[in-house]
Amino acid sequence: MRALIAAATGLLLACALVLTISALGAPSGRTSPKPLLTTVPAHP
Repeated sequence: MRALIAAATGLLLACALVLTISALGAPSGRTSPKPLLTTVPAHP
């Protein structure tokens, strides 16, 4: 019975966290206009 109560409590806390984050909205981040330059090693 204690395991069931613990699982229900965890589920409620997880749902509350998701609702709080979605209510705050996504952070306003920007991507870099320059692409990442990567080098490919020469094949022997």
